[in-house]
Amino acid sequence: MRLSRNLWVIILICLLLWWILLVQTNPFNNNTPDQEQSWHFPGTIKIGHLVALDMAPMFIAKEAWYFTEEWLDVETVFFSNPWDNNAALAVKDVQFSINPFTLAYLWQQQGTPMRIISNAWGNSIIEVIIQGNYDINTIEELATHVKSNPWSKLKIWTLKGDTLDMIIYRSFLEAWLSYDDFDMIWFNDLLAMVQSFKSQQIDILSHIRPYTTDLVLNYDGIVLTNNDIVWGDWTPNTTTIVLQDFLEKYPETIKAYLRAQKKGALLLESDPEAAVDMLVEGRYYQVDREILLFALQQHQQKSILLRPNQDWIMSAINDMISQWYIQPITQEIIDTSFLEQLNIN
Repeated sequence: MRLSRNLWVIILICLLLWWILLVQTNPFNNNTPDQEQSWHFPGTIKIGHLVALDMAPMFIAKEAWYFTEEWLDVETVFFSNPWDNNAALAVKDVQFSINPFTLAYLWQQQGTPMRIISNAWGNSIIEVIIQGNYDINTIEELATHVKSNPWSKLKIWTLKGDTLDMIIYRSFLEAWLSYDDFDMIWFNDLLAMVQSFKSQQIDILSHIRPYTTDLVLNYDGIVLTNNDIVWGDWTPNTTTIVLQDFLEKYPETIKAYLRAQKKGALLLESDPEAAVDMLVEGRYYQVDREILLFALQQHQQKSILLRPNQDWIMSAINDMISQWYIQPITQEIIDTSFLEQLNIN
């Protein structure tokens, strides 16, 4: 039986409406304004990062195609200076920034609404080390040396306002030391800081694994303390930071990123040898494979934790307030709601 012309017109109109509805409800369609508000970020996701070991889950997520599995097209962007990394996020040159949590608070108070959505990873990432020729093994021994040699100040290089700054401030404060007892040199390049220790231009360095691992194993450095000791177990070094408007517009992208990050962390925990091969292939760290593997195996002494501990973070933030880096906190910027929705610890 032939269909009437009017019936054909009705069928075609229904098919057209069905196609329009399908396009509008496709979560991976990057061409519709409505979907930009509720699904995925349209285009390539740029992630600003530094060189610390706790960034390894993100690198693994990139190398193992976990981001691709989550329908994310990701580009990593290296910064040698965390301030530049934060600035890039502020002007939306990157969409995610893995950076010290202290800088998110600094930028927040300067009018840029940043939100911490997870730890990058890790424990004991930050280490304060001293040249081995001093034969000093603890902060307490350092305090004794300083009080006995008031006219010969030790040189310290660190980054102002960074977690590398705050760990020194707190560990010194508890030993009745202050920055006035040292020759403080404020630097802005993480890799150049490592070279300065290797060439013995400085006496004490606050830095990050795996670079401190290399300095201890190959350059006679001695670890005085780390962020677990100073603030408490699982205090983060860096965190995953986004802008508030990005968080509100692209919740599915946030979730996809966190799922991929967790997969990367699980691979690092379950198969460090394979993970290190990926990291070496990607040339993320400027240390030998053996150093990277050793640092990672040291790191595996505790389980994964991506959820920020606000009490430990705030202890460092309160020290920033004491130093007049920032004003008292009036708005919480840590948002763990996505981790909770995904049941990620």
